[in-house]
Amino acid sequence: MDDLTAFQRDMLFVIAGHEKPHGLKIKNMLENYYEDEVNHGRLYPNLDDLVDEGLINKGEKDKRTNWYTLSAQGIEVLNHRRNWEDQFVEQHF
Repeated sequence: MDDLTAFQRDMLFVIAGHEKPHGLKIKNMLENYYEDEVNHGRLYPNLDDLVDEGLINKGEKDKRTNWYTLSAQGIEVLNHRRNWEDQFVEQHF
């Protein structure tokens, strides 16, 4: 997880929160969070990198649309991140 960008990490969280989201759904969720446009040239290469790293799975919904899910390794990476964050956040709440 330490070699992921914050954008890639946020993509993992978005994918985790939805059942087989497609690229446009992920894009829209990230744009809502960042309050800024996420262009295709940033989104899809990062999705491909996460697939190549084995953190997400990619499937074909139709000829133009792919869906994404977390892999077992992606779930493990997010759980590790959440545990790491919790050690700091829990001290203040």
